Amino acid sequence: MGLEAPIVLVGAGNFGNAILKYNRWKYTVGKIVCCYDKDHEKVGERFGIKIHHVDDLEETFPKDCKIAILAISDDVQETVNRLMNLGVKGIVDLTHSHFIVNEDVVVQPVDIVASIQEMVLKMNANDE
Repeated sequence: MGLEAPIVLVGAGNFGNAILKYNRWKYTVGKIVCCYDKDHEKVGERFGIKIHHVDDLEETFPKDCKIAILAISDDVQETVNRLMNLGVKGIVDLTHSHFIVNEDVVVQPVDIVASIQEMVLKMNANDE
């Protein structure tokens, strides 16, 4: 898996939409190739990325994709299970939900609130 790794995004809500719009890392770590959401109204295309309904995950999942970004709040474990069954080995977790993965799956949690708290502590330390 090189720098052009295909990445799927699950969740096209506010946070997922921001990720789709940003998508600047495509030249350094990979590229979001498609997105999935449970809302039929979001199916289509946004920022040049195809958005599928999550019910179509197994039928439309990109071949050889091993990385998923989770930006969902419902059915997290079920979605993780489906992704693992499709061969996903790396998950960027924006869900704040507890879920279980296979031994060979790497999870990278991202907590925006914790990052802001850490920044505030560093700022306060600089002011002292």
